[in-house]
Amino acid sequence: MTVPASTAPQAPSQPETQDTEKTTEKAAEKGAEPSGSTEATEPSEPPEPATAPRSRGADTRALTQVLFGELQGLQVGSPEHTRVRAALIEANLPLVRYAAARFRSRNEPMEDVVQVGTIGLINAIDRFDPERGVQFPTFAMPTVVGEIKRYFRDNVRTVHVPRRLHELWVQVNSATEDLTTNFGRSPTTAEIAGRLRISEEDVLSCIEAGRSYHATSLEAAQEGDGLPGLLDRLGYEDPALDGVEHRDLVRHLLVQLPEREQRILLLRYYNNLTQSQISAELGVSQMHVSRLLARSFARLRSANRIEA
Repeated sequence: MTVPASTAPQAPSQPETQDTEKTTEKAAEKGAEPSGSTEATEPSEPPEPATAPRSRGADTRALTQVLFGELQGLQVGSPEHTRVRAALIEANLPLVRYAAARFRSRNEPMEDVVQVGTIGLINAIDRFDPERGVQFPTFAMPTVVGEIKRYFRDNVRTVHVPRRLHELWVQVNSATEDLTTNFGRSPTTAEIAGRLRISEEDVLSCIEAGRSYHATSLEAAQEGDGLPGLLDRLGYEDPALDGVEHRDLVRHLLVQLPEREQRILLLRYYNNLTQSQISAELGVSQMHVSRLLARSFARLRSANRIEA
């Protein structure tokens, strides 16, 4: 007997199938069997663990590797080469910021340090050879840090410090931090010298060199306290300053006199002795001392080019 087409069972439509699948999934999540099912369901296989998202550093390294592969086949100076090179610089700027963070204690604007480090990054990109098998961050970090250190050594210091003293200052700084952590207090100069096996004089010289990054103007006003500058607070007028030139001239003229006349002048005007005391000191008459003084004055006036 032929079943009419209108009465033949039809396959469920697609929306119904999706609703059934959703119901089954929800039931499986709740630990219950879907309604209408009489057969025992086989335990489903445990889901595969989701792939952990790669870190930003791994993504940057992968992108850097791809960009260097593109850069090798491009002509230097072409627009495409410039575009890929700029993309490499931008992708590796976090490396520069990481290196610049090591110099926060130098009291230098971080924007300036990052700019200097970026110059080192550009130099590293131009010199990097991917065929050597070295990761770019490993190759670029010494170049970036070296550029920043060169900036501090040549441009930041107000007073030039010898290279040996600068390198020793870095060691003194590191030893000071370690000893402070160990002792719970600031270490003494002797403790730092014993740690580094150097003299205390070298430690003091390094500490003094560390203060040469910035020089404060004597005329600069003090911030916050409203006090005048150091020049107004520490300076004073030396009353003997006006006589510096005259004293130097007298010293120059005295050496031209005979030794006995030099002694008479010193006894008279530096030891404040009278002519009678000078005559007793030298064993000559007071009149002779007076004549010698008059002759010395005549010689000094004739040799004085200013009065002449």
